[in-house]
Amino acid sequence: MNMYMMLSNMERYSGYYDYGYRNRSTGVADWEVILYIAIIIVAIISIIASIRVKSVFNKYNQIPSMSGFTGATAAQRILQYAGVTGVRITVTEGTLTDHYDPRDKTLYLSKPVFYGNSVAAIGVAAHESGHAMQHAEGYAPLRIRSALVPAASIGSRFGIWVAIIGYYIAQRMAGNALWLMDIGIIMFGAAVIFQLVTLPVEFDASFRAVRYTASLGVLSHDEEKGCKKVLRVAAMTYVAAAAAATLQLVRLLVMKNNSRR
Repeated sequence: MNMYMMLSNMERYSGYYDYGYRNRSTGVADWEVILYIAIIIVAIISIIASIRVKSVFNKYNQIPSMSGFTGATAAQRILQYAGVTGVRITVTEGTLTDHYDPRDKTLYLSKPVFYGNSVAAIGVAAHESGHAMQHAEGYAPLRIRSALVPAASIGSRFGIWVAIIGYYIAQRMAGNALWLMDIGIIMFGAAVIFQLVTLPVEFDASFRAVRYTASLGVLSHDEEKGCKKVLRVAAMTYVAAAAAATLQLVRLLVMKNNSRR
């Protein structure tokens, strides 16, 4: 068998794939299929993680702490012990809307957390207190994340759409609109960096929460296990969000690469 016949047979039996493992009948590479499957899987995991957070929070929100501390008093005690001053603790509407705003140095706690004396309420309040401690110490990842907020906010809302519009225009103008796609990718890239920087910020805040609730006796040893579980499932939502954003960015880069063919 000569070389030409051998290559022809290899092509026929390989399902019409070229040297880049791209299926000629569909124009889609194997790894691109894997990418889209990964995006779907991560999206499903994100939904499950979100549901899981509410489920675990509701479970431990029914268990009162032995100390009798509410989320607000626990946060106040933790901040006082850590030497953090000038932080205001107030109520905000909604459920699981708790957050710390470094702009006005205010700890916003939802009503179930502010007034509640459950294991879950104290765990969430302690976690947000961890962010206030980070701010007071000048924790580098928090400073980076705060600086990225404006760009990340715009990029998460409009970056993908700008990139997709640029992609479809480029298809009709032989790549002349790729600059628009580049802008969209850069915009969305800021949102991805924000998600990635969020991970150490959230993990560190949870670590501080567990350490201080234990050392101050705000939660007992058994209650601490429930607190860790609440914070752990909450952390998974950030991991899933970062993974989803990263995969979406890769997808945009793949689309740009394909538009050049």
